[in-house]
Amino acid sequence: MSHLIRPVRAEEWREAREIRLAALRDPVAPLAFLDTYEAAVARDDAHWQQRTARGAEGRDVRQFVAVAPDGVWLGTVTVLVERRGADVPFGEAAVVDQTHVVAVYVRPEARGSRVARDLFRAAVEWSWALREPFVRRVRLYVHERNVRAAAFYRKAGFEPSGRAVPMEGDSGGLELEYEVLRRSGCARDEDPPVG
Repeated sequence: MSHLIRPVRAEEWREAREIRLAALRDPVAPLAFLDTYEAAVARDDAHWQQRTARGAEGRDVRQFVAVAPDGVWLGTVTVLVERRGADVPFGEAAVVDQTHVVAVYVRPEARGSRVARDLFRAAVEWSWALREPFVRRVRLYVHERNVRAAAFYRKAGFEPSGRAVPMEGDSGGLELEYEVLRRSGCARDEDPPVG
């Protein structure tokens, strides 16, 4: 499937909103996202404009999109910068400068192509290219029951770190942390579902 991977642009907030809402309607969404369709669809335009502008800026957040030749967004991934010692989503304060991959989504019709692999490659390469902070690892979380996504993350070079946190709103469910360390390579083959 032909596509271009690039950073989101600030003026593309409508497209960013649409793909986020599509992700939240996916059957795996309750395992993959800490947001709901109902909450997201109720947010005003200013929220989506600000969110997209931050992802376009690329200072502490960078959103990448996979765009088909006809302009349709096939997938997206967002990377958050987490500085050493700062409070971070999930778990304890960061012990090294790192990035955190979140909001991974590939449309069903693009799964099984190279879209997710290319999105992950962009996310990891962007992380390694940062000079301030100098990123030592890239991490993500996956629900223990999101087996397909976990399999993709392993193929993409991420390994379980051994850390786990309880899943918000899921009694007994765990979010497992996966990581790729700086000495490791970039993302490799295949596509995840979502997560």
